[in-house]
Amino acid sequence: MDFTAQPKPATALCGVVSADGKIAYPPGVKEITDKITTDEMIKRLKMVVKTFMDMDQDSEDEKQQYLPLALHLASEFFLRNPNKDVRLLVACCLADIFRIYAPEAPYTSHDKLKNLNKQSFDLAKVLLKRTVQTIEACIANFFNQVLVLGRSSVSDLSEHVFDLIQELFAIDPHLLLSVMPQLEFKLKSNDGEERLAVVRLLAKLFGSKDSDLATQNRPLWQCFLGRFNDIHVPVRLESVKFASHCLMNHPDLAKDLTEYLKVRSHDPEEAIRHDVIVTIITAAKRDLALVNDQLLGFVRERTLDKRWRVRKEAMMGLAQLYKKYCLHGEAGKEAAEKVSWIKDKLLHIYYQNSIDDKLLVEKIFAQYLVPHNLETEERMKCLYYLYASLDPNAVKALNEMWKCQNMLRSHVRELLDLHKQPTSEANCSAMFGKLMTIAKNLPDPGKAQDFVKKFNQVLGDDEKLRSQLELLISPTCSCKQADICVREIARKLANPKQPTNPFLEMVKFLLERIAPVHIDSEAISALVKLMNKSIEGTADDEEEGVSPDTAIRSGLELLKVLSFTHPTSFHSAETYESLLQCLRMEDDKVAEAAIQIFRNTGHKIETDLPQIRSTLIPILHQKAKRGTPHQAKQAVHCIHAIFTNKEVQLAQIFEPLSRSLNADVPEQLITPLVSLGHISMLAPDQFASPMKSVVANFIVKDLLMNDRSTGEKNGKLWSPDEEVSPEVLAKVQAIKLLVRWLLGMKNNQSKSANSTLRLLSAMLVSEGDLTEQKRISKSDMSRLRLAAGSAIMKLAQEPCYHEIITPEQFQLCALVINDECYQVRQIFAQKLHKALVKLLLPLEYMAIFALCAKDPVKERRAHARQCLLKNISIRREYIKQNPMATEKLLSLLPEYVVPYMIHLLAHDPDFTRSQDVDQLRDIKECLWFMLEVLMTKNENNSHAFMKKMAENIKLTRDAQSPDESKTNEKLYTVCDVALCVINSKSALCNADSPKDPVLPMKFFTQPEKDFCNDKSYISEETRVLLLTGKPKPAGVLGAVNKPLSATGRKPYVRSTGTETGSNINVNSELNPSTGNRSREQSSEAAETGVSENEENPVRIISVTPVKNIDPVKNKEINSDQATQGNISSDRGKKRTVTAAGAENIQQKTDEKVDESGPPAASKPRRGRRPKSESQGNATKNDDLNKPINKGRKRAAVGQESPGGLEAGNAKAPKLQDLAKKAAPAERQIDLQR
Repeated sequence: MDFTAQPKPATALCGVVSADGKIAYPPGVKEITDKITTDEMIKRLKMVVKTFMDMDQDSEDEKQQYLPLALHLASEFFLRNPNKDVRLLVACCLADIFRIYAPEAPYTSHDKLKNLNKQSFDLAKVLLKRTVQTIEACIANFFNQVLVLGRSSVSDLSEHVFDLIQELFAIDPHLLLSVMPQLEFKLKSNDGEERLAVVRLLAKLFGSKDSDLATQNRPLWQCFLGRFNDIHVPVRLESVKFASHCLMNHPDLAKDLTEYLKVRSHDPEEAIRHDVIVTIITAAKRDLALVNDQLLGFVRERTLDKRWRVRKEAMMGLAQLYKKYCLHGEAGKEAAEKVSWIKDKLLHIYYQNSIDDKLLVEKIFAQYLVPHNLETEERMKCLYYLYASLDPNAVKALNEMWKCQNMLRSHVRELLDLHKQPTSEANCSAMFGKLMTIAKNLPDPGKAQDFVKKFNQVLGDDEKLRSQLELLISPTCSCKQADICVREIARKLANPKQPTNPFLEMVKFLLERIAPVHIDSEAISALVKLMNKSIEGTADDEEEGVSPDTAIRSGLELLKVLSFTHPTSFHSAETYESLLQCLRMEDDKVAEAAIQIFRNTGHKIETDLPQIRSTLIPILHQKAKRGTPHQAKQAVHCIHAIFTNKEVQLAQIFEPLSRSLNADVPEQLITPLVSLGHISMLAPDQFASPMKSVVANFIVKDLLMNDRSTGEKNGKLWSPDEEVSPEVLAKVQAIKLLVRWLLGMKNNQSKSANSTLRLLSAMLVSEGDLTEQKRISKSDMSRLRLAAGSAIMKLAQEPCYHEIITPEQFQLCALVINDECYQVRQIFAQKLHKALVKLLLPLEYMAIFALCAKDPVKERRAHARQCLLKNISIRREYIKQNPMATEKLLSLLPEYVVPYMIHLLAHDPDFTRSQDVDQLRDIKECLWFMLEVLMTKNENNSHAFMKKMAENIKLTRDAQSPDESKTNEKLYTVCDVALCVINSKSALCNADSPKDPVLPMKFFTQPEKDFCNDKSYISEETRVLLLTGKPKPAGVLGAVNKPLSATGRKPYVRSTGTETGSNINVNSELNPSTGNRSREQSSEAAETGVSENEENPVRIISVTPVKNIDPVKNKEINSDQATQGNISSDRGKKRTVTAAGAENIQQKTDEKVDESGPPAASKPRRGRRPKSESQGNATKNDDLNKPINKGRKRAAVGQESPGGLEAGNAKAPKLQDLAKKAAPAERQIDLQR
């Protein structure tokens, strides 16, 4: 090779020569420079190699002589020579040079050593590759000695054996063909540390980018995967860490890893669950295609992990993926679609109880879902389309988030207002309560209390800090101003000497929650412009995956929500012009939302924007008269809220509507009734009197007391809203109008409330068919029962009406929660909970939830229990936070629900025989349903307090029927069952009660002097049966053929599993071979079958009585006979119905009634007036030809048509006397009490 292109001589490259300036070469070797050809250089180098090979360490003279040559060969010229033979020969020389000069190195330069080591490595690598077939056996033998036989003394390399295997594998995997089985052997070692070392090695071998080891050696790969389930925690942890590299370098192995990562995602060790998330997210951030939906599903599950560290990692990981692939669209639409569920899932977590979860969701929303640092237009576009694409639950969560932040802002604002007031004891007390409330909204509320107190002290001392905080929470604060305020406050509180400042961190949490980082006037304006573009059709709706109609509707909903939290930001002519445009749109929901926005934000329209006012008024009038019911409501409220001459405006609506009411056209009645009801509620002084004549002459006499149309007899107990007849919808609105009218008056001077309550009670007694002409359908009757029960509950929220609601009317209302129709029970329970949780209803209404123990649907019982937990928690917290509340303990303390519950259960129509064990067991279940929640803690010796209440009740009489011995006996029996339960569940109940409980006089008489009631009303045997739970023959709702006479609560019937719908009446033969079943078995049967409706299925097993069979001995049909195809084991998930549209249908069958004799005697339903014997005989033959409903004949309906507002209250003494003989256990409810 010609080196003329390299003018520098080799000597110059070396720089180290002998004393005379020359390099000494072995004899016969000429000078090696760049002037000679490559072939000649190779020839001379071979002779040099021979010389160094023959030298040993004792040749001191030669070592000294050839030192310059050794240094010369280490020059860049030789080490980086383009000819590989030159490099190889030089490497051989260097290897011998290190041997000869050892232990002293001939080279001292670090860089030179590095180059020489590299050269040596390259040499060894080449030699191994060239001799792989020859040397493989030697290598296998070496590793066999070390790994299998454990002879570590065979070489100094033994302690580096795994590093050596890794390097050899990198050079050529064929070198280790015989070694791999030895590694498989080591993977099964009993030594955890040894397994860990092998796992670390194999993780590198399997995970390296160019490795195909997993494919080539499947047994070793499978054995390695088994270490994911190793008993040793570090081994499992190492396996999980390996998975990330493997997913990134070998996507084809993802399927093998998925199942093992699934198991590890539920590992008992927090660190392993955490690393599973890190593994999956790391791979997904590299390339979303590397992880399948199942792997992302594991991360999704861990957002609900019991450990905060794991939840946080999962939530943050998903948020990062959403921002990368959805917000920035880094991998296209397909990838964005794959992770589009993340936004919904993250917002759902806001429903969790932990404040840490809520705060993290808020942080994720502000940084990842809608980054607050974007420009206003971009930020609002992001929010606009996010809101349009969220699922309903995520929308609710986002709305709740804004609501909570706004509530916290108001707390801080009230705190600052307290700072402006002069110091006083009341002021300090109020300030302390406010600080405690604020602390609850921060992480670790215990520590937060101290930090909030400290922050409050700083606020008191620093006026500038107060002004900054006031600006931050001001309604006019812009997003940019908010950012400056937060940084300024943080700077003032920062301590340079304290790098980690927990106090400052806590204040930052507070500031981030209250700072308006997303919404200000500019943002609202940008949102309105986006909506206008959607209306005009010029927006990017389709490109964003949202239809224009959805974008407009959700945009208005978004603005509506923001109008509650940021009303000031809406005040501009441009915004209101756009809203007026929405009011003219055909979409009812859009117009309704626009009216509500005006209602929330338009307080200054009249003075500042007269043009908007003049355009708005006629539109609101039109909506109040002819809009949808929801639009009418909002229009009336809007007029009342934003106009000063509201009396004139409302009168212009009231007068024409009240004159034009026509019951013959019910579809045109609904909106006027809504408007009239809300007008009379908002302006009672002006409209209460004119409304009275409307109520008396039209609402009651003309509308409610007449059935103009005949309902569809399809047997359904519930129909969708669109299938409900207009007449029934009008009647429902008429009932609501009565309530609104009374709530507006807030007094009972005219006794209108008494009449209304009697009317509502009659509605419940007649099961919704007030006229009892049987023209109304079953589903319509369900609607009216629900409306009547809800109306009584609504009136009870007003103290003046609560006082006049009789115990009988309260009991009728309570029984709605046990209605035969699932939707009635569900909606009534929701309304009840909503009112109780806001402390709007008296405490006695919480007792109604005890009746939910009778519900055959597991989900409904679970919902009721959650409602109780929430209500009890709120009441206890309210008492703690409000020292003045101790004066109202009788209406607030949860334990005071016990006497109300005992009285309610004593009057349960199912409870007819005080010594019947089955009925007592039902009573016990209802008592324990409430007591279990109350007795989770023994706060302030509450167990003894509840026991004392039950004992004290036995010293009184039932105020409802003080002179009826049977009624009092039932009351005392329920008390004894309650005492039995309390004594058996708590050892602490025998302590002295801290104070003597006060019993409600409405339900219990004053204790009589010298009256002692130490009698036990349940025998010892019964007591044991109640506590031990002897299998009972009938279900939890009472045995079939017992007098389940229910007002507003029809008896539950269990039907065979072959039915395709629920609430279906079918004749079936009693199966005598089924034997006794425990209550638990029977309730399970009711929980796991066909649905009552498509959303909440339940199999109901029906039993038909057979002649001469004792009611108590009736057995349930064996649940094993049920059709298994309808059974779903997914807890808390929707269950499917086998046939669409089959819910709540009463089917008639062609089976004949047993001709050997009449069916078992019919029993009246709850609270229903029993018919006379003559009436019974008249209808007897007809009834025999009809299918038997729910195991007994339907009670006949009286033909008398009640008139006026006193409907349904007429007494028939003769009928009552006959009824006492026919059904001695039945108690007639007197509606005029």
